[in-house]
Amino acid sequence: MPPPRNLGSYLDWARRGTTGAGAGFVASGERPEGTIVWGHATSLERANALMQLVERLSAQRGNAPGMADGGLHLLLTTGDGMGLPSSPRLLMIHQPLEADTAGAAAAFLAHWRPDICLWTGGDLWPALLTAADGAGVPLILVDADANMLERSSWRWLPDATGALLNRFRCIMARSEASARALRHNGLSADRLTVTGIFQEGAIALPYDEPLRDKMANTLRGRPIWLAAMLAHKELEMVLAAHRQASRLAHRLFLIVAPGDPDETDAFHDTLRHGKWRYVTWSQGGMPEEATQVLLADTVGEMGLWYRLATISFMGNSLLPGMTGSDPNLPAAHGSAIVYGPNVARYLPSYKRYAGAGGARIVRDADTLAGALAHLIAADRSATMARAAWEIATDGAEVTDLILELLHDMIDDLELR
Repeated sequence: MPPPRNLGSYLDWARRGTTGAGAGFVASGERPEGTIVWGHATSLERANALMQLVERLSAQRGNAPGMADGGLHLLLTTGDGMGLPSSPRLLMIHQPLEADTAGAAAAFLAHWRPDICLWTGGDLWPALLTAADGAGVPLILVDADANMLERSSWRWLPDATGALLNRFRCIMARSEASARALRHNGLSADRLTVTGIFQEGAIALPYDEPLRDKMANTLRGRPIWLAAMLAHKELEMVLAAHRQASRLAHRLFLIVAPGDPDETDAFHDTLRHGKWRYVTWSQGGMPEEATQVLLADTVGEMGLWYRLATISFMGNSLLPGMTGSDPNLPAAHGSAIVYGPNVARYLPSYKRYAGAGGARIVRDADTLAGALAHLIAADRSATMARAAWEIATDGAEVTDLILELLHDMIDDLELR
């Protein structure tokens, strides 16, 4: 059989290529009740951005899994062996895609019944997107990248890209160069917007402002650093680094926030046995001039600690087998970021921050102490924090634009 010469013949070929109903599709689970936002990720960075986007959308709409109406869910699809992101969230269902055939597309749509599709980047799947459009699923292309719009195997499909692009109701290009490529493929101007890059960003956490002012006044003049989301296995290294750095800045103050509340007793034991002068937040402890460490053992007050600390060491990162903690949180609150080498869960984000000078890697107690000694100088930590904040807020307008569009579309769905 000769290769197809256009999109129509490709779709005929895709139908013939189906060896049975649903061939090429195996559902990864049952469809939950409620609204399904189908997001297709063409990179780990875009997967993380989609997960954060739907979390924000759910929070803004007052939805959550387990609600009577089923709430809001992200159906995250990936292809080409990308696999499951290493930081799955509660609202997410992961569905790998394997075959772009008519049978697989029909089975996918019949099983998941998505309400809206956010396709990121490019790497367009003709049979699946055509079937979704035919089924009435609104298609939005986000972060459209000229380098991903055509597959190398499409040289014999000269009309494929343009025909597929015209099935999208809205296309958001990441750059003017990508927009030019889209226009070259015949996309009408009324459906195209140049928005910038779609990426995971920072979300400020709530905090008690009077309490923050009281703490800042109490600790006035003392350099403050935070060990956030810390595993107990890392505590001895953090305390050793604090002891070393305190020789240069004797009033250095450490806030320790355990990553697992179940380890709080172990944190207490280590601090007691080490004869540290510490107070415990859950017991109403307020630091005094002689206090060295605050054990921040309550849940829901990380916004306060990030705002107080000029330097944040992100825990769950120093030892093999650990996977890291979210660097977007300190970046959103004006804190310089320090982290260990084991951050696979958030590696794309750490690369962005480190590349911009907003984050610094350490490997043990000695290198952590060195980083603290360097960053204790207020101008150095402020420069680093500013760089992180600029990266964290870059692209915030893109996310807000997508959220506004999704709210409108879901409102329309609920009125039907």
